[in-house]
Amino acid sequence: MQTLKLIVREVRQESPLIRSLRLVREDAGPLPAFGPGAHLKVSVPGLRDPRCYSLVQLTPDAGQFAAPTEYRLGVRLEEASQGGSRHMHALAEGDTVSVEGPKNDFPLHESPAGDEPVVLIAGGIGITPVASMAAALKAAGRAFHLHYCGRSKDQLAFVDELQALAGSDLTLHADDDPACRFDLQALLAASSPRQHLYVCGPKGLIDAVIHAARERHWPDAHIHFELFATAAPQAGDQPFEVELRQSGRTLTIPADKTIVEVMEEEGCDPMVDCKRGECGVCQATVLEGEPDHRDYYLSDTEKASGKIIQICISRAKSARLVLDL
Repeated sequence: MQTLKLIVREVRQESPLIRSLRLVREDAGPLPAFGPGAHLKVSVPGLRDPRCYSLVQLTPDAGQFAAPTEYRLGVRLEEASQGGSRHMHALAEGDTVSVEGPKNDFPLHESPAGDEPVVLIAGGIGITPVASMAAALKAAGRAFHLHYCGRSKDQLAFVDELQALAGSDLTLHADDDPACRFDLQALLAASSPRQHLYVCGPKGLIDAVIHAARERHWPDAHIHFELFATAAPQAGDQPFEVELRQSGRTLTIPADKTIVEVMEEEGCDPMVDCKRGECGVCQATVLEGEPDHRDYYLSDTEKASGKIIQICISRAKSARLVLDL
């Protein structure tokens, strides 16, 4: 993946917690092409891992994807920020950032013949990749409807641009207004499992959409999602041991860290990418013990077998796991 040095050309406050950044090359030259759903990995001083931010495109112009002259990011200031969002919100016009990408783990699928309208659902900062999908669908003449959800309407970002882009194909939802609160069951009841559904936002929203769509017999191939949050401790998490059989090492995984985090701290070099349990890169074979699966990659059958685990996010129900690493 190529590394680019970019200059912040503009910073805009899009909502009380969300800022957008326009990034350009020093020589104002063209940037690498990207598709809707793509992101940049941004290096943050003092942090080991780069932070991923989706590219935002809000005009229905295919050329802006194929030959962009600027990149636009949307960043939400997180209360529990480990430094990434604070750093991004402190950037000013003229500052430089080092990025890798673009990379796309959340692509928009091609339209088959007779394609049904696409269902787009975004919660909070999850609007960033989903807005780009709306722009690409509009540019391609494909039908869609975008549902954008937030705790209140003043928390929603890019609203004017989204309304100009989507018009009547945009519905805004606010938790604090019963008249427009998001009703997932009603949406799915009025939709068809033949339609493709894309959702991005908080974990609770994604889990609810996946569960409700599967209950209504939507095929997994029509349910697409991207989770922004990385692994986080859950109530009741306990420490456990992991034996790395190939290397002969045994590690203690505390309640507030993942297997991958401890391996990296101990000088191991595990294969890993998203750190959200979505991509499957970090998959390991389980030789002994019972995994506590928390990923979105494995099928229910694979999880039930207990034979493989995504070590970036999943834990152990047993006191000890033995992995073929």
